[in-house]
Amino acid sequence: MSESLAFAQYLTLRTATETGGYKFQNYWVNEDAPFYNVVTGAPSYFGFLPFAFSGTTFTKSGDNQPARLVFPNNALSRGWAETAVVDKWIGNVRTVLVNPDDKTSYTLLNVYIGQIISAKWDETALTLELASVLDAVGGDVPRKRLTKQIVGSLPLTASVRIQ
Repeated sequence: MSESLAFAQYLTLRTATETGGYKFQNYWVNEDAPFYNVVTGAPSYFGFLPFAFSGTTFTKSGDNQPARLVFPNNALSRGWAETAVVDKWIGNVRTVLVNPDDKTSYTLLNVYIGQIISAKWDETALTLELASVLDAVGGDVPRKRLTKQIVGSLPLTASVRIQ
């Protein structure tokens, strides 16, 4: 019998200078789920918050479009979202393939790191938009320096200086 698998995401939202922050996952309803540090093996626990992550493409030159995190528009989300936009927090989204019967077992598929650049909301949803370092070149992403080791060779048309 083969095991069933599902997609889940682990999200860390933090200021540009802190290492902790808010930690959410969007799969195990009303439960905490561990995500393991690849270096130390130590778990960090992520609480449940329903959210959706979309809008990214992965190329060395970026797609110049923001990624989106969509949360329910409720008191829990609004409590930190305004500060996140004003202070330009960093979002780290890890997409994983999980076994629904085992919270400790997953396969890391992708990591997206972006800075919150704007937000919008309506009666039901609160949307945060994030730009990756590649998408935000020239957009004043603080404390980021692109090097050839990080991004590889960029197109000749890019207005980027590689050091």
